[in-house]
Amino acid sequence: MTDHSEHQETIQQTEHKKACVNCGASLNYNPGTNHIKCDYCGHEEVISEAISEFQELELYPYLEQMGSLSHTEKISLLNCKSCGANQHVEENYKSLHCVYCSEPLITEDSYEEDWILPGAILPFHFSNEKSVAIFQKWIKSLWFAPNILKKTSLEPHRLKGLYLPFWTFDAQLYGKYTGQRGDYYYEDERYTAYENGERVTKTRRVRKTDWSYASGDISGFIDDTLINASSQHKNKIPYKVYNWNLRYLETFDSKYLAGFITEKYTISLNNGHLESKEEAYRIANRWAKRDIGGDTQRIHSLNINLSDETFKHILLPIYISSYRYKNKQYYFYINGQSGAISGKRPYSFWKIFFTIIFAVTIIGIIIAMANS
Repeated sequence: MTDHSEHQETIQQTEHKKACVNCGASLNYNPGTNHIKCDYCGHEEVISEAISEFQELELYPYLEQMGSLSHTEKISLLNCKSCGANQHVEENYKSLHCVYCSEPLITEDSYEEDWILPGAILPFHFSNEKSVAIFQKWIKSLWFAPNILKKTSLEPHRLKGLYLPFWTFDAQLYGKYTGQRGDYYYEDERYTAYENGERVTKTRRVRKTDWSYASGDISGFIDDTLINASSQHKNKIPYKVYNWNLRYLETFDSKYLAGFITEKYTISLNNGHLESKEEAYRIANRWAKRDIGGDTQRIHSLNINLSDETFKHILLPIYISSYRYKNKQYYFYINGQSGAISGKRPYSFWKIFFTIIFAVTIIGIIIAMANS
């Protein structure tokens, strides 16, 4: 399959819009429900309950020939000339601005590309209005935040709902290991020290380790190894907001996307699989240490084998806001399920400066009064 992470470092997104049967306005997903709703006339439609559970797809057929199976389709992408982001827009969507830099997108520049359809989705659990309230409360708690940041928090259109792409991998793991088991024991040790200028002999308790050879087999099922499928935000989104509960995944339905941006994966299935194998090795290492037992362990060799490998392409919800301050872009993120918020924030030099001046002045007044 084509390795998109090598040929395309920029971001790819999709925005789905469904038309209201009554007035033709856009139907948007109503977070926390199974409805899409027209904000203009109030018409609602139910998102049909999936007939079957979402599927775990066999891994290797996709690695060999991604586009030949039924779970793939073509999407059209638009490139943002300002920041390089690539986004997909429904044909009936007349105008759109880039979700990251707010510059207008030009429909004449669209192109097509294959992608693996999402198998499951974690819908947004709360509305944009609630996310704005969470953002505003967080901003108010920040010391020395620039006034422009507080002003930004009052502009709801700056906070956008975004579905992020992830790969999940399942596999049956079998491994063999050799190593050592360490059991702690304690001995009394004599040592010399100086007290009041005199040399004295003392005794202290010292922990030591008795090492013994260990080897064995490990096996088990690895369920839903979660791999970030976006190179644009890899290692940028704070870990604090990576706390989705995957037990609430729903079978994918494009109606859940209505009114939200959806980012297309830029880390290929192949590269995601390689990263999942590294995580499988770390899991096997933990299992081997648990199998060895004792107080501490050493692993000398560990060979693993994965079988019955399957995967899913899933979408997870997040709200994102950004703004530029002193020629630097700052991003803020809210988990669309839990409401956890995090991001890098700037500091106002002048607020810090005047606070220091004020504090020095107060201290000076107190000292002057004490000496008078």
